[in-house]
Amino acid sequence: MTGIRPFELHVDDEVLDDLHARLARARLLPDSPRKPRSGMTAGYLRELIDSWLDWDWRAREDWLNRHPQFIARVDDADVHFVHLRSERADAPALLVMHGWPHTFALQLDFADRLPDFDVVVASLPGFAFSSPYDEGAMTEKRLAATLHALMTDVLDYQRYVTYGEDVTANVSDLIAARYPEHVAGIVATHAHFPTGSERELLTDAAERAFFDDLSARHGSDGAYGHVQATRPDTLAAALNDSPAGLLAWIAEKLVEWSDTPPGDPRAVERRISRGRILTEAMIYWVTQTIGSSFRPYYEGADQPDPIPPTSVPAAVFIQRHEGDYPESIARRHYLDLRVFDRLEQGGHFAAAEVPDRLASLVREFVTTEVVPA
Repeated sequence: MTGIRPFELHVDDEVLDDLHARLARARLLPDSPRKPRSGMTAGYLRELIDSWLDWDWRAREDWLNRHPQFIARVDDADVHFVHLRSERADAPALLVMHGWPHTFALQLDFADRLPDFDVVVASLPGFAFSSPYDEGAMTEKRLAATLHALMTDVLDYQRYVTYGEDVTANVSDLIAARYPEHVAGIVATHAHFPTGSERELLTDAAERAFFDDLSARHGSDGAYGHVQATRPDTLAAALNDSPAGLLAWIAEKLVEWSDTPPGDPRAVERRISRGRILTEAMIYWVTQTIGSSFRPYYEGADQPDPIPPTSVPAAVFIQRHEGDYPESIARRHYLDLRVFDRLEQGGHFAAAEVPDRLASLVREFVTTEVVPA
């Protein structure tokens, strides 16, 4: 464990010139006839590429740099994080974690709406400006240990609230289960999922129906994860060399998993603006981390072990991508469940899609239900 060093983002002009040249030479294909439904079309990809070509990256870079950023050595990774300190001396601390394919940048609108909190928005090892682990696998348990150490050993928050999305939903659950003396509360929009073997033992009809529906959709909707888990380097070689391909791969997931009606991929911009979509693609491009971002899929973080229940105060706000998630599962896992509700708006990327609403819910939960240390 070493000290904290400030970090400021600056992309060299040569990198931007090379990106512009590659985008200008992009060779796009028409939509395939009778192609399966997806979140990407040739027309929308063309629009996104044209916008990327005309985009004022320097203005976006300045906006990102207005969020104080740092890097600290934790375990055997250099962990990048944003640290927004409140003017309140007694402000509660909140750890915010992203998943795949988003980065820390997509969580910042949510973090900005919590000036009465000390908010830490961490980049997972191998994502954005965090280095991958030097040795060993990127498992959920290791991620939980790394991010807990960031909060306690590096930043000296001995009590904090945790929030995760996608891959880090399980990481957040693990942090609460393994370090309850340090976790003042947990907020979940991706509530706990039993493992595959645990699901086979379910007897409640609503619970079985929920997971049966997920399994039925997994063949097509989960194809990306199968490729990333079985042929990561082949896919990464293509995406790391083609900004158009990288943009298509990332934007498709933002479209499909957000709370927007199917059919028109442009509808995603009602929730996640085009500038934010381009920011995600840009960060992956300039850091060349698309390959290392696949590591959770083949190193264990996407194939979880059972997570024990947690007794810390919990608030669950079910995002609409999993809108019929059974409350009974949440109550068996979050033993001190103070709040259970379903978001009226907001999908997989809830912190980015409905930052005002989620910030309000987090503030209310922490203020009324989390007992200060």
